[in-house]
Amino acid sequence: MERQDAIPVNDPDALGDVELVRLARERDSGAFRVIMRRHNRRLYRVARAVTRDDAEAEDVVQEAYFRAFANLGNFRGDSSLATWLTRIALNEALGRLRRQRSTVELPMLDAESQDDTHVIPFPLMASNCDPERAVAQREIRILMERAIDALPEVFRIVFVMREIEDLSIEETAGFLNLPQATVKTRLHRARRLLRRALDEQLAPALADAFPFDGMRCTRIADSVLERLGLS
Repeated sequence: MERQDAIPVNDPDALGDVELVRLARERDSGAFRVIMRRHNRRLYRVARAVTRDDAEAEDVVQEAYFRAFANLGNFRGDSSLATWLTRIALNEALGRLRRQRSTVELPMLDAESQDDTHVIPFPLMASNCDPERAVAQREIRILMERAIDALPEVFRIVFVMREIEDLSIEETAGFLNLPQATVKTRLHRARRLLRRALDEQLAPALADAFPFDGMRCTRIADSVLERLGLS
């Protein structure tokens, strides 16, 4: 007797990883498209986080799919298809980044990564930005100022002196008559509180960041299928 909850073969969107991979190994173009449609956004965001470039990220995604589909025999199902594809995309993106930064000394990178409170320059802070970026920069500045104003006074003063006025720890400690260790602790707390406040205000917009659908999604799928000779 046929199970009532059996997945219809003619509905690839309802298939799980194992069945999709089986169909893809049989060079079913529909299965390829479903796989790409399911995972495009995650792979694009991962690639974009590494490359910080839209076009480069799209190239990474396309190459990752091509490599994955050419090596479907290596997918054993030990992890999810999403995890397997993400690793391939991440390795591709990091590989490109390493090639671009081959002259950067690794000890320098290690030293920078040890401080998880390091303030990363915001990409909108260019002085010669266009009008739209100027408006965006102003909105971000207002958001930052409000968040800084909301910090408890003992943390806010240290933060402003260290991060905005760029005073040294020694100078800040001298002005406030505090031990240097206290200045470091308060600065760390200020950064954590500021990050938490900004996270709460920006979180609703993050879910829609770096959209990857519509024509862009279709273009990637068409290009990969063409390279596989399935167009």
